[in-house]
Parts: sequence; C-alpha cells; structure tokens
Amino acid sequence: MSGKQPYLPVVHGEERPGDRRPWQAKRAKQVLFSSLLLLIVYSLLLKFFPGRHSVNQVDLSSKSSRLQEFQQCSIQNFQDTGHYFLETAIPISVADFEERRDRLAHALVVEDADAFVVEPGYTFKYYANVSQPEWEVWEPEERPFLMVVQPHHHPSGQITAKTSFLSPSFEAERARLLNMPFVEEIDIIPWEEHWNPYSTLKESGIFSSLNRTPRLMVDEEMRDFIQRGLGSAGFEVVGLAGDVERVRQIKTDREIGILRAVNTGTVEAVRQMRKCALTCLYPGLTESEIATVLDNTLRSAGLEPFFDIVLFDENAANPHGGTDGLKVLEPTTFVLIDVGAHLMGYSSDICRTFFPPFLPRSHANTSAELQDKLRVWDIVFEAQTKSMQQFKVNETAASVDIAARKVITDAGYGDAFTHRVGHGIGIKGQVLVSSYPTSLTSQCST
Repeated sequence: MSGKQPYLPVVHGEERPGDRRPWQAKRAKQVLFSSLLLLIVYSLLLKFFPGRHSVNQVDLSSKSSRLQEFQQCSIQNFQDTGHYFLETAIPISVADFEERRDRLAHALVVEDADAFVVEPGYTFKYYANVSQPEWEVWEPEERPFLMVVQPHHHPSGQITAKTSFLSPSFEAERARLLNMPFVEEIDIIPWEEHWNPYSTLKESGIFSSLNRTPRLMVDEEMRDFIQRGLGSAGFEVVGLAGDVERVRQIKTDREIGILRAVNTGTVEAVRQMRKCALTCLYPGLTESEIATVLDNTLRSAGLEPFFDIVLFDENAANPHGGTDGLKVLEPTTFVLIDVGAHLMGYSSDICRTFFPPFLPRSHANTSAELQDKLRVWDIVFEAQTKSMQQFKVNETAASVDIAARKVITDAGYGDAFTHRVGHGIGIKGQVLVSSYPTSLTSQCST
C-alpha cells in the first residue's frame, strides 16, 4: 500500500482531516480573539452610551435591583388603574374607511378635482390602512404604487368614491394580499417594468368620461419625481388644499375615542411612574433609564411608544433634546418628559414638567436658585391654564397661543418663548392645525 492518503470526497464547506495548516489555525485564533474583543467593546458602548431616543424594548433584568423595582412599581401602578382609558378605543371598521373615501369624493367635487392621488404613507393609511413601511419594509423605492380616488356620480345625485390602484405588475398580487378595507375586490391598473407608469394610468380608461385634461390633486407627501411624472404624462397636477385637506383634519367620534384613549393612557403612564418617587424613583437615575421604564410601562397596556424624550434641568431648555441621556437625577432636578405612543394607528404626544417629590412641602427652606425654578414653573403653568381657557367653539388657534404668550411676555420671558403652543394630532403625532400667533385660519370646533 502506498504512503499516499486515501482519497476522501470533500463536501462543500467541510475540511478533510489534516487539511488545516498551522498558519490557518493561528489565523482562526486571531479571528476568534478579535471577535470576542469587538463584542466586549460593543457591550461597554451600549452600557455607557445608550441610544438617546431609542424606543426598542430594553430588558432591565441585568440592571440594579433598585432599577428593576422602579420599573415593577411603575408597571404595577399602571395596571392598578384597570387601563380605564381603553374603554373609548373602538377599532376603525371597513365601513368607516368607506365613509372616509366617500367624504373625500365629495370634497374633490367641491375643489373641482377629478381624482386624488396618494402613495403609501400617513394619508394612504387614513384612506386604505396601509403605511409606507407596510408596503415597502425596506425603503421607499422608485416604482410608484398609487391609490387613485375619483368621485362617482350616481343618477340619483349621490356621490361615492371609486378607487383604483396603479401597481407594478409583479406586485399586483401582493397589493391584493394587503387586505385593504374595501367591501369589493380592489381594482388594479398594472404596469410592466418597461412601461411608463404614468402614461399607463392616463391610458387606462378610468378618465375616459372626461372632456378635459384630468385634474389630479396630489397628497402633500407625494414625492416630487412622481408629481413630475404625472405632469409629463399629460395630467394637470395641483397640490393638496381646501375641503380635501380638511377631510383628515375633522375627526369622527370613533377617531376621537381612540385619540382620547392613547393620550389619556400616555398621561396616566407618566403619572403612575411618578408615584414611584416615594419609593423607587430615586436620585442617581439617568434620563435614559427613566425613558426605558416609561416605554416599558406604556407597552404593558398595549401602547407602543414611538418617541420618548426625558430631560433634566438645563437639558430641558432644549425641548427636543439632543443630549446623550446620561445626566443624573438629583433631589432638586426639574424633569421634562415629552413622549408619544401609538394605539390602533393613532398617536399621543404629551409633555409634562415636574419635580419628583423629594422637596419639603414648604418652599421656605429651599435655596434661592430652586425658588426661582419654582417661580418659573408657576408662570408656565398659568400660561398653559390661560391658553386652555381659549378652547371655545369658533375661537381661532391664534387666540390659544396669544393667551399663553401674553402671560410669558408679561413675566419677562417673551424672548425665550420661541415655539408654538401646540398642534393638531391624529395618525401623525403632529398635524395641522398649529397654535401660533398668526394661525387665524384654523378654528376650534365641536
């Protein structure tokens, strides 16, 4: 028998015995050591530099027992409320979506538009329950997928919505699988990869009854290249305005019920967490740690936080943060919390500023610096109260802002009041209307 090794068949990805050379073994050890070192460094970075506004669920089991007790206290307090606020939250039904599109059709007639065109985003979510990430989980791509809503005139004079979808041909079945809220099967206008999608829409026949150039009103979120593509295909393209814009602004009773639930629930979560100050909300906590506890408290009731800003003292002077989240809570620390969560597709956005109850009931023994902080807090509270008193039917949004701004200005802090008093809320956390001194076109309504 020869001294040669017998032939061993090699399966892809395997090594034969004796194949590994000494230098390969050394190289493997170096790679393993480097990988372990990277993992250690990464772990340390996460420990000392946590994400400032991360709303990913964080496990506190490896943290101090006192921090775990704080979270348990917060969640238990929140659960003890019975989550009463959820009683007003009733999911949006298919009939509700149909009614929205019919209101849109009426608005299009008022605005002399032949169709409303929108791509996946907040407005698409409002009319057909599909957001941009739900359509494209990766990123917005170059292939247009558009919803086209037209007013349909019945012989009786009734106006209802007729909805079509311009879709890449290979995505048509996926569009159907989205289970959008329609009673009947959706109408899809497919376009092939080598076609012009906008010309395909123009030649589809859905505008054949018109005796003029089709006038399309496009959503404010519509990307520029799609608007230009529609224009180059022969459509008249106009921006979102008038009654069409107001369809989303005016909330139904069911929408108000969900908004009340998610916003009341978010406020309640902050209140119940703050109650832990008597036992667990202790000096030494960081901004990021409090944000994590609040996020997990919200999740315990089925609310999903999408932003959470916790700021202490001078950091709170920059309302939207930008710091590293490492500032430490002290007995005289001002705490600002600005947080939003989602429920049934609707948003909360609430802000609270407070001292944890580490202070004596009387301010007499506090320092001059702390007394000044409390004085400013009282001024802001008065401004907030005055602005809320202006929420009356047919009052302008400007009057709400002016009432607060007068209190702040009279107290000598007018130059520091650099932002609006408030904004509308809905599917997005911030929508029109806005309360600023010149917002005269927006009115309060029932």
